[in-house]
Amino acid sequence: MFPVSKSFLLGFGAEFSPFESETSNYTISINGLGTARGTYKKENSYNLFLSAATPINDTGLLYGKVGYTGASIKSTLGSASGSQTYGGYSLGLGYKQYVTGSLYGFVEANYYNYGNSTSRNSGVILGVPYTESYTTNANAYNVLVGVGYKF
Repeated sequence: MFPVSKSFLLGFGAEFSPFESETSNYTISINGLGTARGTYKKENSYNLFLSAATPINDTGLLYGKVGYTGASIKSTLGSASGSQTYGGYSLGLGYKQYVTGSLYGFVEANYYNYGNSTSRNSGVILGVPYTESYTTNANAYNVLVGVGYKF
């Protein structure tokens, strides 16, 4: 964060998460054949953001974030698997309270809209070859509570 005026700070940041999410399930209907069950999980995500802040008092800081976010989602269905890349926007709002010196506590809420991704897959489901094209979208949110240290 850089001071623009006494009551306004501007900053930028980057976040990266290489960790996989939990696997989730989905089910699709195939005309005349029944249903098939697939799985998906987030493999990587990142967020590049600008942040604007205003001091609340001598030790508090209210801030907002807006940025560009992206993620890879891996999915499997029958013998087919694929990875879709998503890109969109992020919004966040938080409060930082300095406890002593450079030590602070914070609470932050974020929303990530990863946008749409079109995929084309082919494989064999229930013994029948298939080819498909579909468009999906993804979004996520989180609430963070933590402590930090400003160097």
